[in-house]
Amino acid sequence: MKSRHPDDREAVLVALLQRLYADELTTGQLLRALRRDVLGLSQTRYAELVGISRRSLSDLEGDKGNATLEVMDRVFRPLGLEVGLLPRKRRLLEQALTPGN
Repeated sequence: MKSRHPDDREAVLVALLQRLYADELTTGQLLRALRRDVLGLSQTRYAELVGISRRSLSDLEGDKGNATLEVMDRVFRPLGLEVGLLPRKRRLLEQALTPGN
């Protein structure tokens, strides 16, 4: 895969996060898109990078299984993300993400 400029990678990251927050992507779909489209890594290579099995990564990307917070944090850290708490209700999420509220 062709290497992306850091600004391009950041733009892809933001666009994908917006889709996640709009309920257009699952967490697993986000992880897969970021791994492939931002980092350009195979499942095997990314699993090695974050210290989990390729099978575990595949399960996470398929929204299967029950990963611990530690594993989720480890998987998203190389992408510049950390696992956190977000409101489940869309209205509250929008309020939380809107400056000045």
